[in-house]
Amino acid sequence: MRVLSIIRDCLDALLHPSARYDALTRARHRAFMAPRLIGSLAAFAAFPVYLAMRGAPTALEVVAFAWLIAPILLSWFLSRTGRYEGAHVLSSLALAGLVMMVAMTTGGILSFAAIWLVVVPLEAALSASRRVVAFASALALACTALLIAFGHFDLLPAADVTPFSRGLFMACGVMSATVYAAGLAFGAESLARTSVALLNLEEDRYRLLARNMSDVISRHRRNGAVQFISPAAETMLGTQVARLLGHGLFDRVHVADRPAYLTALSDATRGGEAGSVEFRLRRDGPRGGAEFIWIEMRCRPLDSAPGTGATREAEVVAVMRDVTDRKMQEQALELARAAAEHADASKTRFLATMSHELRTPLNAIIGFSEMLVQEQALMLDAAHRREYAQLIHDSGQHLLSVVNGILDMSKMETGNFEISPEPFAPRAAVINCCNLLALKARENGIDLVTRVLEDLPVMNGDPRAFKQIVLNLVSNAIKFTERGGMVTVSASVEGARLVLRVTDTGVGIAADDLKRIGDPFFQAGKTYQRRHEGTGLGLSIVKSLVALHAGEMTLQSKIDEGTTVTVALPLAFTQAEMMPSSNVATLTPSSRSPTQDQVQDHVQAHVQAHVEDKTQVKKSA
Repeated sequence: MRVLSIIRDCLDALLHPSARYDALTRARHRAFMAPRLIGSLAAFAAFPVYLAMRGAPTALEVVAFAWLIAPILLSWFLSRTGRYEGAHVLSSLALAGLVMMVAMTTGGILSFAAIWLVVVPLEAALSASRRVVAFASALALACTALLIAFGHFDLLPAADVTPFSRGLFMACGVMSATVYAAGLAFGAESLARTSVALLNLEEDRYRLLARNMSDVISRHRRNGAVQFISPAAETMLGTQVARLLGHGLFDRVHVADRPAYLTALSDATRGGEAGSVEFRLRRDGPRGGAEFIWIEMRCRPLDSAPGTGATREAEVVAVMRDVTDRKMQEQALELARAAAEHADASKTRFLATMSHELRTPLNAIIGFSEMLVQEQALMLDAAHRREYAQLIHDSGQHLLSVVNGILDMSKMETGNFEISPEPFAPRAAVINCCNLLALKARENGIDLVTRVLEDLPVMNGDPRAFKQIVLNLVSNAIKFTERGGMVTVSASVEGARLVLRVTDTGVGIAADDLKRIGDPFFQAGKTYQRRHEGTGLGLSIVKSLVALHAGEMTLQSKIDEGTTVTVALPLAFTQAEMMPSSNVATLTPSSRSPTQDQVQDHVQAHVQAHVEDKTQVKKSA
């Protein structure tokens, strides 16, 4: 073993650098160089013994022994160039040339050396190259044909050999060829054993990787059928690998994602390029439940093994990875982006609304105050002065209500808006609010109908907030109802909740805008015929106050048919049931007083008319 280890180390030192890092290539180079170097060295070592026993050698013997230097040169060629197939071709030429030279001087095709032509293709078989084996076989056949031709045409020199010597030489030739062929067979077996060992080692390595890596490796046909899938699929999908073979994996793909899944596999087989696709897969839970996870699959065509030809069905190898966390982050980022865009739009809408709401009363205040300053030039009487002063006062009150609304919105967003629950009679509060708005309804030609049960129980809540809810809903209904329409206010008890409904026959709200009703400063689409402008805080106030009372608000509406707003409030509301400020931060109510909401539109119309009158007076002056 020590000697073999030394020989192996010496051979490794002679190997070309390209063969030092691959075990199979290194074994093949060793198998080529070892017998040639050992055989040549053994022949040269035996040459002096041969001379001592034979005496003076003949010219043929000298040439034959000199020819044994060729294996050493071939080993040097392989060591320097690393061209394994080229070294085998040269070895076949050298061996065939030596056999031809000996056979031509010892009887041609009947020579003992002719048997060695069989060894030429056997030796080439160690190259594992069809081209080298074909060349060596053709070379051996050509040499055989030449020996037969030379013998047939008497072109060979006469061999002065006795029958006994001929038989002895023939026995030596057969034995030596057999021994050499046996050596080749052992070399081929050794290479085959090395190849199998390396293949098993490589398979174990890849099996270890496939078993321990979190990504799933699979092999598919063009139609998506799974030929192989790594054990990591059991951890990812919570099921056995056997159930995923064939179309088992396809059955777990979300129905909406199946076209993309099959298209990616088909494109990989047809286009010959790597591709990527994301889809959802059903994963079995530990307790029998199921959920869908997001999978990213990178697929590419499977390279054909050398020598398999192009007739094999195209297949795809894929690597699947669980990207559910990434998809959740992307969705969170998308929601954050949408929220930011909504906040930006809300800011723009807020600035546009506030600029209008603030500019209108300010123009009235400035205009009427200028008219009062110039009362002598304009010859204003006492009645006009009182009217203008009242309009200035009303405009200032409206401006103050807008500012108060903004301040209360800030309180709501910071969680500092407080309500004070106490027992009160909801029936009296509803009737009182409807009476306050009855005059406005008659002026607009609208029937205001109140249907409140007389036996409504006492409820616990903030009476000021409850009145503000009723006033905002009824005022909103009157505002958006055409002349001749009807607004119905009803209150009843359902279970442990008071249910307030306000129904109108107004212009209605489109389905696209329903989901945004209640957002601060949002007003329905431009196609709605609104006779009155506003800040868009009415339903936002209601939504916020209802939420603070742990109630619910629902809204149903159709264009040109009307709107129904339903508010359900608990009868026994307590301070402990109040919603956290974080839950109502986006419900930005205003605390404008109900009376201010009642007179706002009336004052604005009169102010605008008087501003126009003032402008005409200035022009005439």
